[in-house]
Amino acid sequence: MSMPSVLPETRNAEPRRLSARASRPFPTAQPYRFPAQAAEFDAPNRHAELFYLQKQIQAQTPMVIVLEDGERIEGCIEWYDRNSIKVRGRAKMLIYKSAIKYMYKLGDNG
Repeated sequence: MSMPSVLPETRNAEPRRLSARASRPFPTAQPYRFPAQAAEFDAPNRHAELFYLQKQIQAQTPMVIVLEDGERIEGCIEWYDRNSIKVRGRAKMLIYKSAIKYMYKLGDNG
């Protein structure tokens, strides 16, 4: 007598599926927000930053930008967006805002 290859109770059964919640036992981590990506509650500071940058662009003010690693970049701000600033000095550079420690006008003491 031969044995059937599939047991009768599992022959028509669907494969067992885990729910989406059961397949992820731990909550997923939230993405890291870079400082340049301001939240809605930080809107007044964002407007002040944009006003200051626009004023320096229009006046072509020579600036000193100090990066997190201590490097100093001198030049005029040509352009900016949410995450970066374009500076024209000895060479044209695109600098991430998250890499900037602080900046000041060239004539001022930093």
